[in-house]
Amino acid sequence: MSNLLKYGSLIGINLVYACVTLFTKSASLYPFGSWQYVLNVCGAVAVLGLYAILWQQILKRIQLTDAYMFKGTSLIFVFLLSPLIFGERITTFNVIGAVIIVSGIVLYAKWK
Repeated sequence: MSNLLKYGSLIGINLVYACVTLFTKSASLYPFGSWQYVLNVCGAVAVLGLYAILWQQILKRIQLTDAYMFKGTSLIFVFLLSPLIFGERITTFNVIGAVIIVSGIVLYAKWK
């Protein structure tokens, strides 16, 4: 598997995982048990199922240490999508944290 395909698939899988956080955040905006709440929780469970299947498939082809290094990309996706979906503010600390995560991933990928 080429590095571009390997890293691209890891980033894509973590985008799927970030959707779980977005569904659960959305569920928290509605009263417990309401149809909107249940719909968002069901969405989170469905996405988790998809993520589990994709994660197992990628682990067949990539070492766990390589795959796990990219878990932080899901936080970057949540960081980027939360202001668009929920109107949340981006703070300086958010940006610093994102830069640290991306720097660590880039360093690991180049060092490997």
